[in-house]
Amino acid sequence: MSLPMLARPRPVHRAADLLAAYLPGSFYFSSARGSLLADGVHAVVDAQHGSRALAAAELLDRTTGVEEPLVVGAIGFRHDAEASLVVPAVVRRAGAPTAAERPVTPFLRSWDITPRPEPEVYARGVLRALDLIGEGALRKVVLARCLELEADEAVPVPALLSRLVHADPAAHAFAVDVSAPGDPAPRTLVGASPELLVTRRGDTVTSNPLAGSVPRVADEGENRRRVAALLKSEKDRAEHAYVSAQVAEVLGRSCVELNAPAEPVVIGTPTMWHLSTTVTGRLADPADPGSSALALAEALHPTPAVCGVPVDHARDAIAGIEAADRGYYSGLVGWTDARGDGEWVVTIRNAEVCDRTVRLFAGAGIVAGSDPRAELAETSAKFRTMLRALGLEDAV
Repeated sequence: MSLPMLARPRPVHRAADLLAAYLPGSFYFSSARGSLLADGVHAVVDAQHGSRALAAAELLDRTTGVEEPLVVGAIGFRHDAEASLVVPAVVRRAGAPTAAERPVTPFLRSWDITPRPEPEVYARGVLRALDLIGEGALRKVVLARCLELEADEAVPVPALLSRLVHADPAAHAFAVDVSAPGDPAPRTLVGASPELLVTRRGDTVTSNPLAGSVPRVADEGENRRRVAALLKSEKDRAEHAYVSAQVAEVLGRSCVELNAPAEPVVIGTPTMWHLSTTVTGRLADPADPGSSALALAEALHPTPAVCGVPVDHARDAIAGIEAADRGYYSGLVGWTDARGDGEWVVTIRNAEVCDRTVRLFAGAGIVAGSDPRAELAETSAKFRTMLRALGLEDAV
């Protein structure tokens, strides 16, 4: 008499359990799609710009001994950017985090804060960008500035991640080990991005570009006025149109159906209001390695939301104007599985944490008609996501 084959039940985790289990060196990612915690390194994706998606697909195809293998990690902003892509040894999944789970860990410490560049220098950079736009070399360029923070003791990354998740459970929260040779301690890229670069499920792909922004305030009447003004702003609508058109064009190369609404809507985060367009499509060939979530993310990166138009000229302008190397800021972070499904977001509202130091960026899109003072104020507002989590909201 033969006995029926017994299947080991799959462990069931809660989102709060995964967040509580995060330790520096792990990979954490959460969104409305669910939570993911990965540990250990089974293999490293060793490839350069433009070939990482194919290398990841080949590595996943060869992977044995790992249940439901994934490629997880982050890629930086530049064309020759660094990357931190691995196949982890262990992956745990859960549902999306909820607002009911609140951390209580305080950040009671002193900080030294150094802006790079100084605000007035950033404003002069905006004027330089406007000159380039006026000359016809550019239509849009995104200029970022940096805050370098140093605490009186090591910054607790798990507590920082927990604060970000609970401040906005709808955001795409992440923590990735991006340590590099020469770092005095492990370096972690941690943040809560509002911007979905691309997600893929089967033959369905979605992107949610954001561009055109105003700060959110406490007064709801003023917020309603700002939302209405943002929807009518010719400057912000033009800035947004550059981004949504490029996203639709890139995804359209791989899709047989594409829905790209002609009019943006406004979405809010705890600190900002953004013009938003949700672009969806149906893939022509989901089995094509060039249609994996990572391949589509590489094709989309960098969008005009973080770089500019035309891309090559905007990158040159950024290199010539910005005072600090962006590193992983305005790059991408996420995961892809062996089927090609996955989720990748733009690395904004994030920081790199290494021992006692925190390095964070915020950027603003410069187009014809931009006001240097308004762009400076926009970057200050965007810093607030990370500064709130660090207990430093009034720092800028």
